[in-house]
Amino acid sequence: MESIRNIFKIGLGPSSSHTMGPRKAAEIFKERTHDASAYRVTLYGSLAATGKGHLTDRAIESALTPKPVQILWRADIVPQYHTNGMLFESLDEKGNVQQNWMVYSIGGGFLSEGENSKTVEEDIYALRTIQDIKSYIIDEGIPYWKYVDRHEKADIWDYLQKVWDQMQQSVEDGLRNDDVLPGCLHLRSKAKQYFVRASSLKPSLQSRSLVMAYALAVSEQNARGGMVVTAPTCGSCGVLPAVLYHMKKNHDFKDDDILKALATAGLFGNVIKTIASLSGAEVGCQGEVGSACVMAAAAVNQLFGGSPLQIECAAEMAMEHNLGLTCDPICGLVQVPCIERNALAALRALDVSLYALLGDGSHFIPFDKVIETMKRTGKDLPDIYKETSEGGLAALACQYYKNSR
Repeated sequence: MESIRNIFKIGLGPSSSHTMGPRKAAEIFKERTHDASAYRVTLYGSLAATGKGHLTDRAIESALTPKPVQILWRADIVPQYHTNGMLFESLDEKGNVQQNWMVYSIGGGFLSEGENSKTVEEDIYALRTIQDIKSYIIDEGIPYWKYVDRHEKADIWDYLQKVWDQMQQSVEDGLRNDDVLPGCLHLRSKAKQYFVRASSLKPSLQSRSLVMAYALAVSEQNARGGMVVTAPTCGSCGVLPAVLYHMKKNHDFKDDDILKALATAGLFGNVIKTIASLSGAEVGCQGEVGSACVMAAAAVNQLFGGSPLQIECAAEMAMEHNLGLTCDPICGLVQVPCIERNALAALRALDVSLYALLGDGSHFIPFDKVIETMKRTGKDLPDIYKETSEGGLAALACQYYKNSR
């Protein structure tokens, strides 16, 4: 497995697979083609189906500026390797193709050139499953975060501090905003009013209500195209920051403890990416919000003193009860149901963590098997439920919305 740095990327929303990945690919191709007079970019599959709502074209054009860019939308063609395919072509002054590059945005801002490619950092973790990692750390008498510390470069803690700083900033920026989110839904932001209302509730209700406000704040920042951290994707970026911000503000955990929780969260996210996928376009929202729920559950369970078994138990439940979650954003925008889904997943992460802490950590299904199940479930899902906006809420609710206006 690669560094957990790749799980936590700081960048502009609204989508890691449809915005961050394409922007990164365009920047790479631009570096290779300095003498190009213009560019042509063909978007396939899910990228073409929901790219306009995710600002894919704007991300590519901004990276290739000031050269002219032609975007071709081919939702009717779904590449075999991954639905988020992109063909970059550099053109000379006569419009002839100079160079071309086929690349795939496979979720979480990651890029791949295909089945046998290696387009990311070298593997630094020898173990690829939580079962193997858990056995190792129990034998060594160390926590999950220490396993991360043993394999990452020394500056990983400086990087995680930057990640945590940005997560907090995203929460606070989101709580200050009170506007209409961009796009055809004209959706009003809710984080600020939820925060204000939550502050006046009794303690028994206030705590959970604040968590929802924090998650809404980050998810709405993402929908605005603001700066967020993939955790592990843009579409699920509100879950982990909300839970960790709650741990700091409402439970007085210090930054040092939260950075260790971030390391554990990143490790579990890394395993999910290795065994299955983080891409909504490949496996549905179970790969995005489901994975974010896993990471948040593992992090908060560790903060409250969970053992390696209890942490795995919390993470396993977090994914088990998100299995089959579809990705059907209305009008291709990362807004409905995405924003609310982040808030509810943050609460679920706290709930499954508590459930695991009340027991001894023993559970029927191993974490790795649930992740394998998630991958198989994602493959079985029809394409209309995998970030194409052709089925589910995207189809029915969008038609209802248009008829009601």
